[in-house]
Amino acid sequence: MQKSYLALGCFWKPEETFRQLTGVIETEVGYAGGASSATNYEEVCTGNTGHTETVKITYDEKIISYEKLLEVFFKTHDPTQKDMQYPDMGTQYRSEIFYENEQQKNTAENYKNLFNKKLNGKIETNISKIKNYCKAEEYHQKYIMKRNQ
Repeated sequence: MQKSYLALGCFWKPEETFRQLTGVIETEVGYAGGASSATNYEEVCTGNTGHTETVKITYDEKIISYEKLLEVFFKTHDPTQKDMQYPDMGTQYRSEIFYENEQQKNTAENYKNLFNKKLNGKIETNISKIKNYCKAEEYHQKYIMKRNQ
């Protein structure tokens, strides 16, 4: 099993999208990229922690590739918006790919370059080493799935 950490605006809808992909074993929403290893929604919403809302994806690389996850990532949000995904605004809604190793980093950079060519160099997506990921509060987990039951 592999893990991927992707930030693409409010984490509720992306979590639902990734959760439904064949080969995805588990999804979890949380906060990543900030200065502290522990935070909560209220702190992240201030914009002062450096965290962004992030989907943690555990997947079987024999069934779905990291490349496919990145393709879905770039196609399911607007990576040309800086520090927002309309109508949500703030650094906690930025577009960011967090990598665990050099292979993920290189693949992410290649995919960003590919989509950047298609979008005339307007991609605002950051690529960073994963740091200070922490799970979001339980009421955020599988939010859309719970609301549709």
